[in-house]
Amino acid sequence: MGNDETLMATSETNARVKEADARTQVIEISNLRKSFDNLEVLKDLSLSLFENENLVVLGKSGSGKSVLIKCIVRLLWPDQGTIKVFGENVNELNNKQLGVLRQKIGFLFQSGALYDSMTIKQNLEFTLKRQRKSLSREEMDEKIAEVLENVGLSNTLNKMPSELSGGMRKRASLARTVVVDPMIMLYDEPTTGLDPVTSDEISYLINDVQKKYKTSSIIITHDIECARATADRVIMLHDGEVYMEGDIDMFNNSKDELISSFFK
Repeated sequence: MGNDETLMATSETNARVKEADARTQVIEISNLRKSFDNLEVLKDLSLSLFENENLVVLGKSGSGKSVLIKCIVRLLWPDQGTIKVFGENVNELNNKQLGVLRQKIGFLFQSGALYDSMTIKQNLEFTLKRQRKSLSREEMDEKIAEVLENVGLSNTLNKMPSELSGGMRKRASLARTVVVDPMIMLYDEPTTGLDPVTSDEISYLINDVQKKYKTSSIIITHDIECARATADRVIMLHDGEVYMEGDIDMFNNSKDELISSFFK
C-alpha cells in the first residue's frame, strides 16, 4: 500500500484495537506458521476474533485461509505459534480436552459433509446423540424441528441429501452444525458453487445464525458479496500473512492494487 494509505490504515486499525480492548476475545492467534514440504502457507500470522463478531478472512486461493481454520480446531498442527480459544491453548490440550472444546465450535465444511446414507433428520440426530446425550427423544425432535425451520428446511426432515439442491444441502449442513448451539462458527467458503441468489440466502443465514445463536464467526471466503453482506471486520491474507485489516468500507474505498482487484 502507498505511504499515506498505510498511515491511515494503521491509525484506523489502532483506534479499532483500543475499542476492541473492551471486548472479549474468543480466539487469539499469535505468530502462526504452517508449511507443507517446502511451501510456507502461513507466515507469522496473528489475529483475534471477538465475541459476537463476524470476521471475514479474504484471500486468493493458496493464501492459507482454510489452513488457518483447520489449525484452530487442530485438524492440522501448526509448525509454530499459539492458538487460544476461550483462553485455552489448543496445541496443549489432550484429546479429551480437545473434544470438549470442539463441542463449542461449529465447522461448516466447504463440501457440506452430510452423510449421504442418512436422511436430513438422521444427520442432525447423529450430531445430537454424540454431543447432547442428556436430551430426551422429545427434546431432540423439538431441537431438530427448530433448527430446520430456522434455515427454511422444515419439509426436508425425511429427505436424503441427494434429493436436495446445492443450496438446500448447504442449509442442511448449517442446521446440523448449529443444532448443538456452538459458541463459535467457522465457515469454509460457504457460498462456493452456488448461484448468486442462493449465495445471498446463505449470507443472510450466516447473519441470522449470529443473531439467533449469539455466535462469533470466522468466514473464509473469496466471495466479495458474501463479505459485504456478513462482515463486521475484514482481514485480507496475502502470502500467508495479514495484508490489511479494517471494516468493509475501508476495503471498498482502498486504492491499493491488490485490494481493489478483489473489490472491483
